[in-house]
Amino acid sequence: MNLPGNGIRTRLHTAASLALLPLLALTACGSGGTAAAGAGAQVSSVSSAPADDPVAGVRSVESIAALLPAEVRKAGTLRVGSSVGAPPAAYYPNGQDKPPAGQDIDIADAVAKVLGVKLERQDASFETILPALGSGKYDFGTGNFGVTTERLKTIDFVTYINDGQGFAVKTGNTTLTTQVSDLTQLCGLTIGTGAGTTFEKTLTAQKGVCAAAGKKPYEVKVFAETGAVTTALQQGRIDVVMSTINGLRHQAAQPAAHTAFLGEYHRLDVGFAFKKGSPLTPALQAAVNELIRNGTYARILKKWGTTASAIDTSQINPAEHA
Repeated sequence: MNLPGNGIRTRLHTAASLALLPLLALTACGSGGTAAAGAGAQVSSVSSAPADDPVAGVRSVESIAALLPAEVRKAGTLRVGSSVGAPPAAYYPNGQDKPPAGQDIDIADAVAKVLGVKLERQDASFETILPALGSGKYDFGTGNFGVTTERLKTIDFVTYINDGQGFAVKTGNTTLTTQVSDLTQLCGLTIGTGAGTTFEKTLTAQKGVCAAAGKKPYEVKVFAETGAVTTALQQGRIDVVMSTINGLRHQAAQPAAHTAFLGEYHRLDVGFAFKKGSPLTPALQAAVNELIRNGTYARILKKWGTTASAIDTSQINPAEHA
């Protein structure tokens, strides 16, 4: 688990979030799998996800399915706690009463097909999934969970992509215009990020760098909802956003988002998360590697415009990137 931030925790009321949804809902279509709903568009007009369905042709592989515990094979299901936030990882292209879509959704569904099981997907907020794994509420979790030294103390990971941390600003911003390679570049600014994330932990742990450099400290505002961070940026309540590389790059490619991606800060392997000692990890690792071998993995990443984050092989509990 990440340490809680010292910044302000902001939670928009449901009504306000729904009112802002048309502006913030990013949709996917076309080459690279990205486009955006125009500002002021109605939720009902949000475009569907890319039409390509690389998961459809995936078949069960008996030798890999045999790696599952006998009780799981007998039940035929895996319970997954799924954080659905924003494209390209996982989002609702057609409203929350319709199935989610995204890179994480496709990879998890394809893994389940290789294993010959069904997924029982349960939506959950990002910060609640990792604690719930220990209680047995979910068999595994998805939510663009980065592999960190701290998380490896209590969580097992099976990696499926390499993403990480980056920054973005509102289009036209003149205060911060270059790639952030040192957090002292953020001194005196207000940074928005998600609750319970590696971003919150990084910003909190390094909060003293500005004082050490003789500069005004940066302020951290932590939000429970992905859309709320973008709203705060557009309204000038924060100066910069720290979030996933792929998410920020995707968003900046949408003209209606009015954001500029400032580049990568720190790469992290991303994986399915399990309680420590889970017997499921060998089977899911083998399933991811099968998808890499048979080309399904490459098709999924191409669909969502994340090919640059591909991994060569899935690992169980790799060390955090230095």
